Amino acid sequence: MQISFKLGLRAQEISLLEFKEVCQLKPYRKRKTREFTLFENMALPAAYTKGADAMNRSKSKYERTSLTFKRKEFDRVIRQIEKMAKADVNINPSDFYPIIRENKGKSRTLSLKHQELRVALNEHICERLVRCPTLLPSDHLFVSQKGGSYSPNTLQEHMALMLRDWAGVEKASSHSGRRTVIDDIIHKQKKSVRIAQKIAGHKDPSTTLIYTDATDEEQEETLLNLGIFKRK
Repeated sequence: MQISFKLGLRAQEISLLEFKEVCQLKPYRKRKTREFTLFENMALPAAYTKGADAMNRSKSKYERTSLTFKRKEFDRVIRQIEKMAKADVNINPSDFYPIIRENKGKSRTLSLKHQELRVALNEHICERLVRCPTLLPSDHLFVSQKGGSYSPNTLQEHMALMLRDWAGVEKASSHSGRRTVIDDIIHKQKKSVRIAQKIAGHKDPSTTLIYTDATDEEQEETLLNLGIFKRK
């Protein structure tokens, strides 16, 4: 939750985090407490971000339902098909489909200097190392009750459960922390959309602009401050 509400990471990004992203694990020595050093900054790999097939974990395959061609390209394809038809060559429609441009995600560097975040990370890593002193830098930072890595969907469900049932935040979701971070940057700190975009890892600033909608409180305050409400 600290990572969600202090860094604004997506559930998928949190589920894929490994120890090497947040700390340096010292060599393991038998009968000694395993030591580590928390980083001050975290470099989040592009493969972890939304739209990327992070670590080939996506099981769904994209199936085309429609095709889009530029006019010039469409004309070229038609002429090529005509030539192949005249030459009595076998024509496979899929050979003419436009290339799918994969979303490779966007890497970003985030600060780990927030004190509450560092305390939470320190406690969590210490607990993990007590249970398994031989952890590797490539092991997942968060694991499920079964001991395996979290799937993004399962983590989304668990985060929503903690926020709604444990914390009593109505209509909360795994995205609540991310929304809170971006809202704080834009509305409370009055920082530029560009800064919020870089922290959120949005490829297009128009996505960040969705978070700039005026809050109910801001709308109410604006209306109350209108001249028509002021008494002479």
